[in-house]
Amino acid sequence: MNNSTLRNPVLLIHGIFDTKAIFKTMTAYLTQRGWNVHSLNLIPNDGRLGLEVLAKQVADYVAQTFPSQQPIDLIGFSMGGIITRYYLQRLGGIERVQRLITISSPHHGTVTGYLYPTLAASQMRSNSPFLQNLNQDIEVLDRINFTSIWTPYDGMIVPAQSSHLPIGQEFTVNVLVHAWMVNDLKCLVRVEEALNTPVKTLPSPVSPAMISNHNG
Repeated sequence: MNNSTLRNPVLLIHGIFDTKAIFKTMTAYLTQRGWNVHSLNLIPNDGRLGLEVLAKQVADYVAQTFPSQQPIDLIGFSMGGIITRYYLQRLGGIERVQRLITISSPHHGTVTGYLYPTLAASQMRSNSPFLQNLNQDIEVLDRINFTSIWTPYDGMIVPAQSSHLPIGQEFTVNVLVHAWMVNDLKCLVRVEEALNTPVKTLPSPVSPAMISNHNG
């Protein structure tokens, strides 16, 4: 049996000023190892529109591309990691996604967000209201396999520790340039490991009727 039949499709979400072309190396790497890899171009990619608008594009792509009962895995690079989180935490993606991997994403913001006078950039500034709101219910991500991969040498995510979250698993890799993360073999190996991690199985919720019957 082909291993790809046992694996979820993987959807790659790029960052600001990027297109899906940035994932050429990662797509080839994962495809060669049996994954069915997808990506899309977020429009516009320059931050003029809010992250919630771009997250809706992800939601629409998922709905139009995959059968409703098909779980998927998501990988978000840089801004793409925040977009994927918004999709999971605010647009119902938590019901579709089993694994989320963010790569060098500013979960707590970055000072470079002040360099661009755009809405999306302002949402990614250090501890912006947008990120504070998103981090209020971060425990939602405990329902799935969440992984953060980042480099301590990141010059785009400042401070680099902004990529840390107190949940899931975390890997740091020594990569010198932000954009190199999606091509570096050390990062790709960690991505592969995260995608191979067995999916969490959560206990079934206990209904009030079951509690009543047990106590009775």
